[in-house]
Amino acid sequence: MVAPVAALGTAVLGTVLLSAAWRACDVGVNASANGFALLMYGALLALLAAGWWGVLAGYVGRWSLTAALAGGLIGSAVMVWVFVALLREPAGYTC
Repeated sequence: MVAPVAALGTAVLGTVLLSAAWRACDVGVNASANGFALLMYGALLALLAAGWWGVLAGYVGRWSLTAALAGGLIGSAVMVWVFVALLREPAGYTC
């Protein structure tokens, strides 16, 4: 039951950070144009995070709940970081 909740949190965090970066650099036409792309990217991030959390909770969590939680949080942070780094403004953050 932890995997869907943690995946949703990871996806929301990644989407909010990417939206803020795009808004600060005026990427896209308007908010509604960026909204659909953010929705699709957020769904992809949620699926990846659900898989990550599911594996950690299912396998590592049997032996050490602390290790599963730490691995999940570190993995989610790395996923969000890569997500925002790959989908940044195409010209770079010069704004």
